[in-house]
Order: sequence, then structure tokens, then C-alpha cells
Amino acid sequence: MADEEKPLAPSQHKIAQAREEGNVSKSPELVGFFVLLSGLALLFFMIPYWIEDCKNIFKYIATFFSIEEFNAQELLGIFVVIGYEIFAMVVPIFIGLMIIGIAANVGQFGWILSPKALRPKLSKINPITGIKNILSLKKILDGCMITSKVCIAFFIGFVVFVSFFGELPMVSRFNLYEQILWFREKALILIGILLILFFVMAVADFMIKRYQYTKSLRMSVKELKDETKRYEGNPEIKARVRQIQQKIARSRMMQEVPKASVVITNPTHYAVALRYSDEELRLGTPPVIVAKGIDELAITIKAVARENNVRILENPPLARELYALTEVGSYVPPDLFAAVVKVLEEVAELDYRQGKDTLFKTLQKVKAKT
Repeated sequence: MADEEKPLAPSQHKIAQAREEGNVSKSPELVGFFVLLSGLALLFFMIPYWIEDCKNIFKYIATFFSIEEFNAQELLGIFVVIGYEIFAMVVPIFIGLMIIGIAANVGQFGWILSPKALRPKLSKINPITGIKNILSLKKILDGCMITSKVCIAFFIGFVVFVSFFGELPMVSRFNLYEQILWFREKALILIGILLILFFVMAVADFMIKRYQYTKSLRMSVKELKDETKRYEGNPEIKARVRQIQQKIARSRMMQEVPKASVVITNPTHYAVALRYSDEELRLGTPPVIVAKGIDELAITIKAVARENNVRILENPPLARELYALTEVGSYVPPDLFAAVVKVLEEVAELDYRQGKDTLFKTLQKVKAKT
């Protein structure tokens, strides 16, 4: 499928599935750079110990100089001792490089254990498939990139090495120790320049591999829709379920409006219904938000309130703050409690004048407690 038909970035589900199959973004160049850098550091660190070990090996061999003849057992013992010493000299290097190689890979894509990647596949031993992979455009491009990197490194190294030739007549007058120091200095300069070059190549390779990996996992619109249906369900069904849930929640909210003490409005765009009864007073809780809405829902709340003779008062600032800061079923925030009590007192005064003294008595109890 053409790239333009897959314009979408890979989803988290597709990335997770690719990781389960062992398909991750990794740069061998970056791993190689850190292994090379660590190997050089370990070599410089181990050289003093190697010199001491070589002295011990030489001393051990020198003890046999006085022996004119060796039997096979003695000769075998000498080789075993020397082999063990050499093994003890190089094994720290191998262990260190192995640890660095693992850490460099883990640093790129984290810990991953993929049983799927370990399963045997007949396609891997299919010669026709193998030839196709070798002759694929990606393999050819990778080969050209490796060749180009080697040529660039060789060219830069050669240029730097040749630049040292001008100092050779002067160095020829040095004694042996000074020549060794000069050689060490130039070798470190050459190694440093090549390490910088390899680091730049490794970072570039890491970025290219990350781009290629993301590109290989890009998705089409159809793939994203299919994945969404598979993991999250059909969007149309989910939307329908949300509509039903909202309808049920709205119906329950409207059933609570007749129990409200007052509806505070904007007056047209906002409506918040509050309840404050003897039960809230007994529990020591603030007024409760029983319903709220904007626009059409606000109109519906006010219509239900009128049908059930619930007081409707206009207080635009308070209505907007209550709508923004509260949820249905929650209590009035402490910062707004004083403003709400003033509204309730106004409602109680109006009800008291008409012979409805329920809210008035409740507020009188509140004042008596405070």
C-alpha cells in the first residue's frame, strides 16, 4: 500500500503489538559506537594490569629455562597455565562489552521478552525468501550506507594520518621514549576524531531507524477504524450508548427539580436548581445541586420548576459560578455558601408571605445554630 494511503501515525495498540512480535526500533550503529567506546576505555584501563600479568607469565616461563628437556605432561601444564592467564586477562573485556551491548539495546527500546520472535518460522529457512531479502531495495540501500560510512571514516582517518607526516623529520631526532610519547599523542588524536565521526554516524543512524520504524507502522484510516472497533467497540454504538446514558441522567435530574428549593438563572442561558431541606440541615451539609444546564436544558429545568411551583430567581454571576464549579449531586462550595444563603433567604421571605414557611423555618434553624 502506498505511503500516501497510510497518513496516520501508529496507535499505541499497534506499537504494543509490534513489540510483542519483537519488532522494535533499534540502531546497530549506536550499539556499535558504545561498544567501541567502552572497549577502548576498558583497554586503557586494563593495560597496566596486562603488563603486570605479562611479567608474571614471563617469570613463570623463565623458571623452566634451566630444564633441558620437557615431557609432554610438563609442556601441557605450561600451556594450561599460560592459557588460563590469557583467559583471565581478556575475560573482563568480553564481560564488559557484553554488558555495554545489552545496556545500549535496552536504552533504545527498553526490556522486552518476545516469545513470538523466538518461535521457529519456515519462512526464515526458505532460500527463495532469503534471496529476495538479500536482493531487496532496503538491503541494497543498507549495504550502500555501510560502504559509504566505511569510505568516509577511512578518508577522514587517512587525511588526519597524512597531516602528521610533516612532523616526522623533527620526530626522527627524538629519542625512543619521546617518539613513543609522540606516537601515543597522535594516536589519541586520531582515535578522538574517529570517535566523534562514529558518534555522529550513530546518532544519524538512530534517527533514521526510528523514522523508518515509525513509517513502517503507519496506519490507514480503515486500519484505525478497524482497530478502534476491535479494542474499544463500534464508535457508532458507543455514541448511541452515551446518548442513552445522557438521556437517562437528564430524566433523573428532571425528577429532582420538583424537590428543589430554588432555581437560580442567568436568566436565559444558565439554570442551577438547589435543594436545602431539614434533612440537609440535620446532616450539617450545605445546599445540594440537584440539577443544572445551559441553553435548551436550562429552559427545560425552568419549565419543570414552574410546573411544580419552585421559585426561580435571577442572579447571573452566581448562576454562572455554580454551573462552572459544581456537579449534579454535589454540595455548594464554601466560597459560594454565603451568596446562596442570601438567595435562599429571599426565597424564604417570598414563601413566608404566601404562607409557605418550610424553607423559612429551615433558615431560622440555621441562624439559631450559628
